[in-house]
Amino acid sequence: MSIKVLIVDDSHFFRRCIGDIITKAQGMEVIDYAKNGQEGVEKALSLKPDVVMMDIEMPIKNGIDATREIMSKQAMPILMFSSLTHEGAKATLDALDAGAADFLPKKFEEIAGSGKVATDRITTAIKALGGRSAARRTSFSSTTAPTPTSTRGLDRTATPTATRTQASQHQAIKRTAVVSERSAPARASGVTSASGKKYSLLAIASSTGGPVALQSVLSKLPASFPHPILLVQHMPAAFTGAFAERLNRLCNIGVQEAKNGDVIRPGQAYLAPGGMQMLLERGNRLKVVPGPSDLNYKPCADVTFATVSKFNDGNTLTVVLTGMGADGCDGAKMLKMRGATVWAQDEATSVVYGMPQAVKKAGVTDKVMPIDVIGESIVKEMAHG
Repeated sequence: MSIKVLIVDDSHFFRRCIGDIITKAQGMEVIDYAKNGQEGVEKALSLKPDVVMMDIEMPIKNGIDATREIMSKQAMPILMFSSLTHEGAKATLDALDAGAADFLPKKFEEIAGSGKVATDRITTAIKALGGRSAARRTSFSSTTAPTPTSTRGLDRTATPTATRTQASQHQAIKRTAVVSERSAPARASGVTSASGKKYSLLAIASSTGGPVALQSVLSKLPASFPHPILLVQHMPAAFTGAFAERLNRLCNIGVQEAKNGDVIRPGQAYLAPGGMQMLLERGNRLKVVPGPSDLNYKPCADVTFATVSKFNDGNTLTVVLTGMGADGCDGAKMLKMRGATVWAQDEATSVVYGMPQAVKKAGVTDKVMPIDVIGESIVKEMAHG
């Protein structure tokens, strides 16, 4: 099964560099290129790729408008290229609102050199977004006329590898809080009536697909929401400030990028800054620090959840939303052992079913539910303190 990729960018040099990376990778191929947004729309709708890689700034039709048109006619995973600037962050968030699934930093020097970091980042994102799409296409083909899968340009010896091992991440988390090895049994999934439990904090983790998911959840919370909210979304440092500003405009609650020394208060959400770790300390005070260098994620949900489990005991509702990988799983285990409640987004509404699946498989989820009911369910569950 080969993941079919359409590359849309007005730079011939960039198209060639990305194309070279993809054709050398195992299990994916470039099926075509487009040099502007309008051509990208036409080719996406006719070729139906598993993943579209889309630039934002292009002639004739920009990437945001192209994404919106494609998604209105034929939904498919779209991966945006973004500049790591404040303006680039705003444009990327607009693209995510238009229906893009995720974004990658557009670093010409890394991509031109075809370095391992850039190659792994690109191929991992394509596999995460395109795997289910390719599987559905293959399944459909097998029930109709059999069609051989193209292997054009594939190098079967090239395999992306993780940048760091899971073990090193566990060791870094242990320096933040004591990790419990026990796992609580799984409970029934699905939306039910409020449990009647008393809470003092809401903690949410997300990654790929998270910006739109978080907007869906947080926009349901009233200005009178009675608890503080901690948010960990995997994002570059240039993006979290712009994302917090956007959420603050769109939501009834207040949303801000967390700062070192903030004392958390009810009805206010604190977004972990990109490139940093957000820790909860005694007295409901936040500590924002670079954190251990051997962690995959900055910010890392496991680190934040570990400190919440240490200082907030079981009075936390923990929600793990769509995202690649398993960040948040170890932290959710710690919280669960302290008596916290753990919810996860379901597979059907997750852009990438990695993080919520990990929590579910660990057997610590109290509920698994679609994204469109999570916000309302939080309000119902936490309404009475």
